[in-house]
Amino acid sequence: MPKVIAIAPKSFAEYEDAVISAGGVLAPVSTETTGLIWTDYSSPAALGELLRNHPQIDWVQLPFAGVDAFDQVIQMPHRFTSAKGAYREPVAEHALAMSLALMRILPERARAKQWGRPFAVSLYEAKVLIVGGGGITEELLNLLAPFRADVTVIRKQALGLQGCKTLTFESLDAELPLADLVVITAALTPETRHLFDARRIGLMKPSAYLVNIARGPIIKSEDLISALDQGVIAGAALDVTDPEPLPEGHALWDAKNILITPHTADTREMVVRLFSERIRENTLAFIAGDPLVGAVSAKLGY
Repeated sequence: MPKVIAIAPKSFAEYEDAVISAGGVLAPVSTETTGLIWTDYSSPAALGELLRNHPQIDWVQLPFAGVDAFDQVIQMPHRFTSAKGAYREPVAEHALAMSLALMRILPERARAKQWGRPFAVSLYEAKVLIVGGGGITEELLNLLAPFRADVTVIRKQALGLQGCKTLTFESLDAELPLADLVVITAALTPETRHLFDARRIGLMKPSAYLVNIARGPIIKSEDLISALDQGVIAGAALDVTDPEPLPEGHALWDAKNILITPHTADTREMVVRLFSERIRENTLAFIAGDPLVGAVSAKLGY
């Protein structure tokens, strides 16, 4: 029996092509729908309502790697997959770019009108702490390998990753004072919300840098502002903020040694191309009855 798959609330030609090329039957949401590609991160309530009205839907593909906005919906009796791992290459690339920019004080130099201080820190053989152990981290480890960086990864489960030491979150406080660079790639969950507050940022070396390409609320913004202005750490780079979008005039814009990009680690063009491939991959698996890629754990929240 053919698998009837719908795309909602917005449909895009690239996503439709991905479903059809994988052998799925594309149709509007109806009582025949068994698979759903959900394209709107901002409307979890609408998704919940749709699933309550169509309990026969078996599989739901969510649009982004993080599913924190859908924390209630993923408790429903359906199979959910996220895009985790799909955007790993451009996001890891952005994390590396931001790290190098900080360590070479490029934000300062970009605004400079005079010769200034001769300062730079090398990433070669630096001690790097990555908080989070998913696909972005795996890709970032590949990018860091040529720098011979000494990398430690903090993750939920002590499952080893190639090219680094792997520890659980219980070791975070002990590892923070050792790192020259801290990169946050973790999912936003109740356990990671405000994980980096004044106390944890205060554990970092004054010469250390903090990069966040995960979710804004993992860092407590007011505590980061204070830490930067007081020189508690050397600098920070954020592709995600709390609040987001960061409003004009917010104090974070004027914090010392800050670099902010507007959630552009993966742009729409990148997302459409990479999410289309995830849709195609999972449609094939759904039809064949194979394991789905990016399965979401309701218990873990990612």
